[in-house]
Amino acid sequence: MKKHKAWLAGLAAITLVIGASVLRSGNTESHVDRQLIPTAAREEIKSVEAEINNIEEKSLNRAQSATLDGFQQNILLGKLIFYDQKLAVNRNQSCAFCHMPETGFTGPVSALNQTIVAYPGSVRTRFGKRTPQSHTYASFAPVLHYNPEQGDFVGGQFWDMRATGLRLDSALAEQAQDPPLDPVEIGLIDPACMIYRMSERPYRAMAERLWGAQAFDIRWPANANQVCGRPGPPLQTDPLPVHLNAVDRGIAQSTFDRIGEAIAAFEISPEVNPFSSKYDYVMAGKAEFTPEEKMGYELFRSKATHCNECHRDGGPGEEPLFTDFTASNLGVPPNPALPFYKENAPDQFGYTANPEGLKYLDPGVGGFLASKQNPNREWAAMAGSFLGKYKTPTLRNVDKRPRPDFVKAYMHNGYLKSLKEVVHFYNTRDALPRCKPGDPGEKVTCWPASENPATMNQKQLGDLKLSGQQEDFLVAFLKTLTDGYSPPAK
Repeated sequence: MKKHKAWLAGLAAITLVIGASVLRSGNTESHVDRQLIPTAAREEIKSVEAEINNIEEKSLNRAQSATLDGFQQNILLGKLIFYDQKLAVNRNQSCAFCHMPETGFTGPVSALNQTIVAYPGSVRTRFGKRTPQSHTYASFAPVLHYNPEQGDFVGGQFWDMRATGLRLDSALAEQAQDPPLDPVEIGLIDPACMIYRMSERPYRAMAERLWGAQAFDIRWPANANQVCGRPGPPLQTDPLPVHLNAVDRGIAQSTFDRIGEAIAAFEISPEVNPFSSKYDYVMAGKAEFTPEEKMGYELFRSKATHCNECHRDGGPGEEPLFTDFTASNLGVPPNPALPFYKENAPDQFGYTANPEGLKYLDPGVGGFLASKQNPNREWAAMAGSFLGKYKTPTLRNVDKRPRPDFVKAYMHNGYLKSLKEVVHFYNTRDALPRCKPGDPGEKVTCWPASENPATMNQKQLGDLKLSGQQEDFLVAFLKTLTDGYSPPAK
């Protein structure tokens, strides 16, 4: 409790880019939007949106090809949905807005990563509470299950594993269904709105060829457009405000499932998972590590760092995915720059994203296990031991960026901003003294306290006793995991 109070005190000293105005939203940028989103980020956002439109246009042109087989059409359909900004409640945001290829399908706005970390949703004054995860190689995660021998949950999607895959037998497909209905992301009020919006899009005919003519054969109520233009969440008394009869509701749910599966098909494709990093070339005998990279790889696989225990580089029958799909609490401090801490008042639609305000503690996987989203009641008893734990991400493309000065945000809350900071944190979390957020030595000679210290991993990190040079070797190796490597010409 004392640690949390110290963090709250430190928060007051940190300048946030969030204004104290009443939250508003709309299809156009408001005065409040400009206060919430840094100026540099607004310019980058325009560039990202233009690139999204460019990719969508090229994909639509490719969809006209008569040479695409069914497999290729399914992948392309998923890509079209993934890049379509018109599906959002305000017709201004696609899945790709938080997951662009030039950053390894994670956050593409450097100025957001450097400051407030979270990305605005279709309602531009609503923000999530975590960093966008990378989609690359996410398709290899299994359906969520509990391994009693390890005492770990394995698989699922999202930082908190809440997309289990138990219903569709695909965690990736179920993950794709979450952002469209998340009030702080794409923001639709009813899953049927996704089908209604998609029925108006130019790729509808492709979907009908793949899914059947019944996919959009729904008798829409006269107010469907009005209802689907209102941001979620729905009222508890009217959880499905697009009022459909039972048969039409069944068609809508079936098509919503096909949408998730189509997006998953795109995310499974080689376009998202090319295995084309320098590391892959080295393993294939087509390139060589530099001395620094080789030293880093040896450290990575050594007992001195334990890196390879969770970020596995493969074994017999394993792909080198650099994750074991389990969850861990690394002891990362809270990030007071997240706008989510300030989203404690109703916006113009009456939605309050974070009623707890500054008192909010992110429960991680434990929060999912304790929630109504947990489909397995036996798992709920383990919620306490998984508080503050987050899914172990792949390290592939961990340094992928469009330019050298592009800032990436690391960890579930974006607290760390460089691979050097990440490695230094693993190395010295418990070796350096505690300090308050904003301390001049923060992240270099001291660290703020963990958000959830009770479940913190103290076996595999915290005091690795590495030198600064050894930290640099590890960073050099991690950079070899970036896809798109071109070996030098012989």
